[in-house]
Amino acid sequence: MMSIAARSGALSPYMQATKQTVKSLVSPGAQHLVPAAAPGGIRLAHTDIKIPDFTDYRRPEVLNPNKSSQESSEERRLFSYLVTGATTVVGVYTAKTVVSQFVSSMSASADVLALSKIEVKLSDIPEGKNMTFKWRGKPLFVRHRTEKEIAAEEAVNISELRDPQHDKERVQNPSWVIVLGVCTHLGCVPIANAGDYGGYYCPCHGSHYDASGRIRKGPAPLNLEVPYYEFLSEDTVMVG
Repeated sequence: MMSIAARSGALSPYMQATKQTVKSLVSPGAQHLVPAAAPGGIRLAHTDIKIPDFTDYRRPEVLNPNKSSQESSEERRLFSYLVTGATTVVGVYTAKTVVSQFVSSMSASADVLALSKIEVKLSDIPEGKNMTFKWRGKPLFVRHRTEKEIAAEEAVNISELRDPQHDKERVQNPSWVIVLGVCTHLGCVPIANAGDYGGYYCPCHGSHYDASGRIRKGPAPLNLEVPYYEFLSEDTVMVG
């Protein structure tokens, strides 16, 4: 049977290179050259590669090759904690400053804050009458009630009310009722001293409020809103 080399007629380049390598190992003194067209399977060593020097990036505590890094681990750990803590403090302070400036920019200006409150001189409102003021873009009703109105509203059975509230819960001084003139149905402006209960009447859909601003009849679900206010004196009230 013919050998593979006999059938092919010549050795392949890879087999020739292998043969030359074996000969050089068996006869060290023999000079054999590797063919110029050496196959890719033969790896040649590169001796011109420079190994990077990372000394500048290493901490001084670990430069000594004869000293264990465990001896300086505690010191290096404390340094890392110190840097982390300082960075955290700076970050928190910066975030606090940014948030404070943002909130300040979003807050109302001085002229807007001035309009958020209104002083009402009560001596200008006769007994039994209601006056309307503009406050925060809404109508504000200030009503000077008579003794008869006060007695009638305090005697109402709150269990019969749609939005149960006693008259004393809605006023600081029984003589004065201060409510927003906005119907709780669809936001219309009721008419003062009108309706079946002598308080306020919304003609849009027929909501009737009493002299305490409580809903008594009609589609409105809630009583008229009572804003925050305080009496600065017997003759002056501050709303807002």
